[in-house]
Amino acid sequence: MTNARAVAITERGGVDVLRVIERDVPEPGDGEVRISVAAAAVHPSDIAFRERGTEGLPPPWIPGWDAAGTLESVGPGVEGFAPGDRVMAVALPRRPQGGAQSELLLVPAASVVPAPEGASLEQASTLPMNGLTAFVGLEQLGLREGDTLAVTGGAGLLASYVIPIAKERGLRVLADAKPEDEELVRGFGADVVLPRGGDLAGSIRAEVPEGVDAVYDTALLQRAMFPAIREGGGLAVVRGWDGEDVEQGVHIHRVWVGDVLERTDWLHELRELAGRGAIRLRVASTYPPERAADAHREMEAGGIRGRAVIVFPS
Repeated sequence: MTNARAVAITERGGVDVLRVIERDVPEPGDGEVRISVAAAAVHPSDIAFRERGTEGLPPPWIPGWDAAGTLESVGPGVEGFAPGDRVMAVALPRRPQGGAQSELLLVPAASVVPAPEGASLEQASTLPMNGLTAFVGLEQLGLREGDTLAVTGGAGLLASYVIPIAKERGLRVLADAKPEDEELVRGFGADVVLPRGGDLAGSIRAEVPEGVDAVYDTALLQRAMFPAIREGGGLAVVRGWDGEDVEQGVHIHRVWVGDVLERTDWLHELRELAGRGAIRLRVASTYPPERAADAHREMEAGGIRGRAVIVFPS
């Protein structure tokens, strides 16, 4: 065991329940590595975790899905890594070991790849979870080269990964944006940028009269997007769904990243895309662990472009 500091949720509640605690982190076992974390991204799901907690696991809970840093130690059976390597990793917060916002992070080696070339560790920490989420939704939608995809919330972080990955797969991509974000979203690779707000589904139909093949709904518009989708098309939803698998001729795809945290091939592809600039890594702000509450406040205020990141001093 080695002692390490971590951001902790001490009970369900508001930002006042966040604390920095000291905890023991075990040595890596078979197939595991332990990372000295330099940076860990803050996600909207961390806010939901703080507010709701998790059943069957007593607090304190350690939030955070992804991190970047240097390998501190390597467990038996792990090949291709050595202490000191710059890496990025993804972890499930709702596990006994907790999430990524910890000075030391124990994870399966399958959830770790080298950090992208040319990226800072703060930037690298924003990539794994949302990048894997983008891959999951696109795989579930099952689109083929030449199909048309609409992405809602075009200027957001998840959309900024969905759009270029979709373009890499030969899709035509429509996305929405405020006027001040239009060039940003075009820079992600969107073929058509439509005004955010108002009748987005109507705007999509005006551009694609037959309806798009699918919508990746990062903005949580859900059923409001049905009119934009052709009969038999798909809707990828990222925060759950309260209805049937098929509604009004649209197939619903519930995106859950927790099942693919060991898709090392996808993590390597994300690293390659970011390394050559196809994916932009955006850090909105950085905070020491003692100011995790401020990071949550910034996320809750909305309008953030990129991710708030918890930075642990070396």
